[in-house]
Amino acid sequence: MAEKTTSSLGIFSRNSLFCLFTIISVMFILSWFFVLRSTGHPHYIDHNLLPNSKLLATSDNGDSTTHSQKDVEPSTGNRSILVDIEEEAPPENAITQSKDEVKCNPNNGLLVAQEKENKVVLKVFMYDLPPKFHFGLLDWKVQGDSVWPDIRSKIPDYPGGLNLQHSIEYWLALDLLASQLPEAQNAHSAIRVHNSSEADIIFVPFFSSLCYNRYSKADPHQKKSRNKLLQEELVRFLTAQKEWKRSGGHDHLIVAHHPNSLLDARMKLWPATFILADFGRYPPNIANVEKDVIAPYKHVIRSKVNDSSDFDSRPTLLYFQGAIYRKAGGFVRQELFYLLKDEKDVHFAFGSVQKDGIKKATQGMHSSKFCLNIAGDTPSSNRLFDAIASHCVPVIISDDIELPYEDVVDYSQFCIFVRSRDALKEKFLLNLIRGIRKDEWTRMWQKLKEVENLYEFQYPSKEGDAVQMIWQAVARKVPAIRMKLHKSRRFSRSLSRSDRGLRLIPSPSNFW
Repeated sequence: MAEKTTSSLGIFSRNSLFCLFTIISVMFILSWFFVLRSTGHPHYIDHNLLPNSKLLATSDNGDSTTHSQKDVEPSTGNRSILVDIEEEAPPENAITQSKDEVKCNPNNGLLVAQEKENKVVLKVFMYDLPPKFHFGLLDWKVQGDSVWPDIRSKIPDYPGGLNLQHSIEYWLALDLLASQLPEAQNAHSAIRVHNSSEADIIFVPFFSSLCYNRYSKADPHQKKSRNKLLQEELVRFLTAQKEWKRSGGHDHLIVAHHPNSLLDARMKLWPATFILADFGRYPPNIANVEKDVIAPYKHVIRSKVNDSSDFDSRPTLLYFQGAIYRKAGGFVRQELFYLLKDEKDVHFAFGSVQKDGIKKATQGMHSSKFCLNIAGDTPSSNRLFDAIASHCVPVIISDDIELPYEDVVDYSQFCIFVRSRDALKEKFLLNLIRGIRKDEWTRMWQKLKEVENLYEFQYPSKEGDAVQMIWQAVARKVPAIRMKLHKSRRFSRSLSRSDRGLRLIPSPSNFW
């Protein structure tokens, strides 16, 4: 009897162990099934929003970059000096996948950009603002029902002189209009779309710099200038739009390149991305390098075409001509004037656009080895871009300057940077400049010729020029804008009771 009981218990134990082993095995297999499934594509992501990249990485500043797995040949056409990263590629969605690739140039250790087909394309929705906000400021008259000029027949002229240096708004608007033409080239980095829900960015076509330059003074019988009135009307218009309400304005793009442009409206439109010359007259909570885009000035002197000059054929060592006595931010100019005015190989003189001033500046920069770019009323000035167009190596003395596309362009390769406190030391600046040898200057002069196209504004826009570079800089901001928008919507719905029961009510949320 005891033996039978013992045998039964043994059989029961073996059966129990077998069942337990089977259950554990099934659970193990199921767990691996779910683990493997979880590594697949998430079903809650719209993959139409993602770039067609083989390998997606994120740079330190949050911009998405795509690294090609293929080697490419070095560029022999347009070249740009880039920061030492593997490749600068398109931001997330925005944006149609780019096949732009780069390869390290073994001769100078810099990255050379090779533009390919299927460029990154930023989708831009542009408000159909009345002409009084844009081309009407150029005295263009509406013909027919369109608020836009027919650029196939005639381009409205932009005023010359110093007005041109802040004309960025004009070139960007023209480029968007041109992107819709049947004969539009593939060089466009941005295209206009007519459905705002498809857009990566919402462009506000207000020619704010032109408006300030031409209409900032009120007529004797007016209480407010035309510039102020248009800004007030613009704020009312934008804040009433569904596009603004949808994002709080955070996906809007506004050009305010002149330091005094949009002076009244900027405090109300601050959520938007601004295109600026610098941050000199903006508090950091209104404009900053993380949120906004720095664009180059349009140079006003003539480019030095077919430049065959060399170190020995440029007799002036150091050149500056312009306003010497500036406001608080430009005191360095005044101090440097007294330090350098008597040096025999230095030209440091007062100058303006009057009396052939631009012609004289062109001749002076074209015949100089180094050109001073000193902070004035604000950290930036047009002289930097005049110097680049002249192939005159820029000497930048502006501690708070922000430079266009500096996330992809290494300015130290073709500019000399000097701290203000050092520049004001006796003989420091001259000793530094005179210590730069002929071969080093020639290398920087050559780089200036390579990058000058990055700062050229023109219509129609061309591959790698200033218009295309600005659009690409905007595109690199889009992923950060989109991420913040998505995060801001985490708690954007709250439960509220109504007569029909529970329903979801959107509630406002902070963005920054």
